[in-house]
Amino acid sequence: MPKPIIDDFEIDIDIRASGWGAASDLTAIAHTAISAATAQYCARPFTEVSLLFTDNAQLKDLNQTYRGQDKPTNVLSFPADAVLGVPILGDIALAFEVIADEAQVGNITLGDHITHLLIHGYLHLQGLDHETSAEAAVMEALEIKALAGLGIANPYDRDNL
Repeated sequence: MPKPIIDDFEIDIDIRASGWGAASDLTAIAHTAISAATAQYCARPFTEVSLLFTDNAQLKDLNQTYRGQDKPTNVLSFPADAVLGVPILGDIALAFEVIADEAQVGNITLGDHITHLLIHGYLHLQGLDHETSAEAAVMEALEIKALAGLGIANPYDRDNL
């Protein structure tokens, strides 16, 4: 598995929904999550990643436009075009209401769930996917390891739900 070859990066944060005030210090959560993810996997060096903290309505629109699915989702990732050679990794968009509901149902803190989804979104920006069971196993293992390093329980362990 590729290891990180970057030490420093910027995170551009755009908050477009008022609900995100329920999460304490999104900047710290974002830096912690992306750092933990890069410690596990970094095939594509970058100096910047952009995060959009928005609501269900906007994620529903993005999901419809880019994935043909007419429903909100928790996280979407939009990798920057690597062939351009730019150091921008891409964009991750998160929907507050879906994430807050999932955290409540899963009996996990909002911060821990945001951290997990940022790591998940980052891995998509790095080119990983979960379309097949083999791909999912790789991605989940990286997520679990990154989260464990932060003291966050395995989100795929149904006994934790």
